[in-house]
Amino acid sequence: MSFARVAEKLFRVPRRIVREFFMVILVGRFFLINRFGSKPVTEPAGPVVSMTTYKRRSQKVYYSIESIAGGDVRPSRLILWIDDEALLKNLPTTIRRLQKRGLEVKSCINYGPHTKYYPYLESKEAFDTPLVTADDDVLYPRYWLKKLIEANQEYPDAVNCFWAHVVAMNESGIRKYTDWKQCDTTRPSFRHQADGVMGVIYPTSFLKVLRLAGTAFESCCPKGDDLWLHVQALRSGFKVRQILPRLPYFSFQGIPGTQHTALCFDNVDGVGNDLQINATYNEADVQRLHTD
Repeated sequence: MSFARVAEKLFRVPRRIVREFFMVILVGRFFLINRFGSKPVTEPAGPVVSMTTYKRRSQKVYYSIESIAGGDVRPSRLILWIDDEALLKNLPTTIRRLQKRGLEVKSCINYGPHTKYYPYLESKEAFDTPLVTADDDVLYPRYWLKKLIEANQEYPDAVNCFWAHVVAMNESGIRKYTDWKQCDTTRPSFRHQADGVMGVIYPTSFLKVLRLAGTAFESCCPKGDDLWLHVQALRSGFKVRQILPRLPYFSFQGIPGTQHTALCFDNVDGVGNDLQINATYNEADVQRLHTD
């Protein structure tokens, strides 16, 4: 049992206070590592980790990167894609420190939420290493990348993730997105849709599929990267698997001050996802979901 859980149960400390206390410790630790650390953020054997950020979050994205670099396993490449030329010319000192330790900062076209993976696909003709996507507003636990690698090795023909939703269906087709429930099983399924916020690992064979699909997402789900990635997996025969039945306590933490512009406010709380679902999934997709 974690110390956070002990504090909550034994001393009856409210969960919110426990989480805030440990967040202060984590953020302080990553601040010090960024300021004084020299350990490389990469190592040869790992997968590629790709992410993106923008001006408003650029001052704090280093927390997320440091959490990845401090894991039990490090990536072979850690790439931060930025579509803002002004930001690229005047990077925060925290990011420049990370560059000295192996972080790659690259210019790209703005593909919205697809920016965290699609520029990488464009940059390669062939793929020999799995790709892991990460978000810029999350602190990842030490076991994060190791667990994803192990899952990919055990289920190489699936898209493995830490958090998935179950596509809700009825007789007429796909139900509204707010009816989709969180997955609670490690069984691979076409009905499971990976949520990218907590990290997803894509096998090399699936990267080829995504590259061939190109930028067709721009016409159907420009703000729904998870939907596009799911429908491409569905059409190419890759099931989605959540690697744990439920997330460990206090495992993934949102970085303070980064959640006010989260895309989910438009996609989930509004009708953004439902409009994109209707534009993205065709009759054959719905039939395959029904028969899974």
